[in-house]
Amino acid sequence: MAKIEAICISEARGTRKHPVESAWLVPDWGIQGDAHAGHWHRQVSLLAVESVDKMRGKGIELAPGDFAENLLVSGLALKQLPVGTVLAAGEARLRVTQIGKECHNDCEIRRLVGSCVMPTDGIFAEVIRGGEIRPGDEIHLEVKEE
Repeated sequence: MAKIEAICISEARGTRKHPVESAWLVPDWGIQGDAHAGHWHRQVSLLAVESVDKMRGKGIELAPGDFAENLLVSGLALKQLPVGTVLAAGEARLRVTQIGKECHNDCEIRRLVGSCVMPTDGIFAEVIRGGEIRPGDEIHLEVKEE
């Protein structure tokens, strides 16, 4: 079972994201209260725990939000999902819009260990149906009945 391990937000751009106990996903916006929400294609960022564990294997301590991810997810191969995939978390629905991103050169993690997983393993999504989410909630591919 895939699940949300942590939900992280930052109230201002350029500040570190921190875990929250719950969040509201707002359609065509993102996470209510997150500085990176807005009317664009990268409303919510997701990263797999397994990707973070790869970086921990390089000898650095990492906490949820250290890669600026909104949702830290376990049990789902995020980077293998095609653009357009719809993910369900409770009543909320997210549509994958982008796989990976260009990493800015002043990334602290990249400076420490020479690499970063967000450019290759992180994904981005837009909120197509809102709802409340919490750590521990199941997240899965939405299957449309025919």
